[in-house]
Amino acid sequence: MSAQALLVMDFQPPNVAAVGGDDGPVLAAAVSAVDAARKAGVPIIHVRVAFRDGYREVNAANKNMSPLTGYGDVFIETSATSQIHPAITVAPEDSVVVKRRVSAFASDLAPLLSGLGVTKLVLAGIVTSGVVLSTVRHASDADFELTVLSDACGDPDPVVHQVLIEKIFPQQAEVVTVKEWADTL
Repeated sequence: MSAQALLVMDFQPPNVAAVGGDDGPVLAAAVSAVDAARKAGVPIIHVRVAFRDGYREVNAANKNMSPLTGYGDVFIETSATSQIHPAITVAPEDSVVVKRRVSAFASDLAPLLSGLGVTKLVLAGIVTSGVVLSTVRHASDADFELTVLSDACGDPDPVVHQVLIEKIFPQQAEVVTVKEWADTL
């Protein structure tokens, strides 16, 4: 059996608000995934997107990232709104990775995974068409075994989410619910 880790990606207050809010099913599923991983001893890696004051890492030519500079301090690394959502417990044994682009691999994630001996990634994230898609593509190219937790991913566009979960991700990952994954632990 390969060593696996749960990646809980971009569960930050503004992102959670965009996919159902504090009482939404995506956040509840992510909390359940974290609880299941913790009980089973699966390493948990929290990934958040954040920038230095003034969004110095964001190039104006980057069509995807440049709109963030208009959000004030929402995604500034010291801002409360850029932190992991308070509903998701970050335990001392968990790792937290800060990324500066869409993919979770736009960080020091790769050496962390190598150090932990991880060969299988289990993904939960907001936004399905953003961090989840980019991370699936990168991780697949890097030869990781992949599982995507369908109910612990969310996108502001439910049609895009459905197409990715049902048509695109199964080409590179096992796609299951949090309960289905937890039952295998």
